[in-house]
Amino acid sequence: MRILLIEDEVILLDGIQAGLRLSGDIVDAVGNCADGYAALSTSTFDAVILDVMLPDGSGLDLLARIRAEGNETPVLLLTALDEIRDRVNGLDRGADDHLGKPFDLEELGARLRAIVRRRAGRTQPNLLHGRIILNPASLEVHVADKLIHLSRREFAVLASLMERPGTIRSKDFLEDQLYGWQEEVESNAVEVHIHNLRSKIGRDAIETVRGAGYRMRTP
Repeated sequence: MRILLIEDEVILLDGIQAGLRLSGDIVDAVGNCADGYAALSTSTFDAVILDVMLPDGSGLDLLARIRAEGNETPVLLLTALDEIRDRVNGLDRGADDHLGKPFDLEELGARLRAIVRRRAGRTQPNLLHGRIILNPASLEVHVADKLIHLSRREFAVLASLMERPGTIRSKDFLEDQLYGWQEEVESNAVEVHIHNLRSKIGRDAIETVRGAGYRMRTP
């Protein structure tokens, strides 16, 4: 997943980034409402982790603003454990979930996967396509019951394609799923990952739509 983290506590921000990156996620981080709004206005994310108390305003006001503008990106609020009012207001303003501080990074990852899954209309935790089974929690892929070893970015490309099997994913879209703001994008990175995936999961599994991008081929 590509995650936007809006948090002003540097130690907490660094810890969340490190933990989620170990799980294979791309995490872009900002420290205030203004930068968070700018990021959401210019980039696409799978989910947002939003602190309620930020130096230039309330995360709840930012949440209400993006929801009023039609932004449906799943949002998980970070709140103090005793601030029930913030949690209730956040849910009423459009948050998908909340987590009280302090929290466990494994629980944070599980909650993020859950809200992304719900927003996509799925109840099944795994992604299924023909003989391919992708487990977002364990970062494992099986093809016909055989475990396939993928790199972190190969896994991200496959997950993006399997999330919407009939949807064409453009090269630009897939690059956004693979690289954060501070990472340099190699010109042929997507093509290389698609080539590697085809060699591992089957050459006919991924279809190239000329001039548009890639999608999973109907099993």
